[in-house]
Amino acid sequence: MHTVLMVILLFASIFMIVSILLQTSKSDGLSGSIAGGAEQLFGKKKSNTYDMMLSRVTTVSSIVYIVLVLAIVTVFN
Repeated sequence: MHTVLMVILLFASIFMIVSILLQTSKSDGLSGSIAGGAEQLFGKKKSNTYDMMLSRVTTVSSIVYIVLVLAIVTVFN
């Protein structure tokens, strides 16, 4: 049982790392503050975009990761 939970934990951590690395940056740096201020105010809706899907994958995988870590620590220690 411990090995199965550790393998699931490994996959959850890999999914979390990949989904975080594939997301676009939320800040534009200095160039965004000069030129792209209007896009933040009147930008496109991101409810059904690739970034929103990656954000949901990140959220779900982080919740699974935390639950598995807590389960492994409480049950097997």
